[in-house]
Amino acid sequence: MGFRPLHDRVVVRRVDSEEKTTGGIIIPDTVQEKPSEGVVVSVGLGTRDDSGKVVALDVKPGDRVLFGKWSGTEIKIDNDELLIMKESDIMGVIGS
Repeated sequence: MGFRPLHDRVVVRRVDSEEKTTGGIIIPDTVQEKPSEGVVVSVGLGTRDDSGKVVALDVKPGDRVLFGKWSGTEIKIDNDELLIMKESDIMGVIGS
């Protein structure tokens, strides 16, 4: 992918959710919610503090993250559906 987000923005690929409940009931596509979990694909260089120094982001490509339900802007690059969001929209990193 030839796309790098700017400043404190992060590109995330959603992780597919389970299509069954724990009890084995299959959930149809029409009522499934989009997952709020994803994998970081690309990150910007960071923001600048008051002195002009670049502050690097806490997330890195490959991190599995949780984000808000309505976070980010959906984009399509090379037939791949992705989200662009600010790092502050990410609630946490899973498994680190």
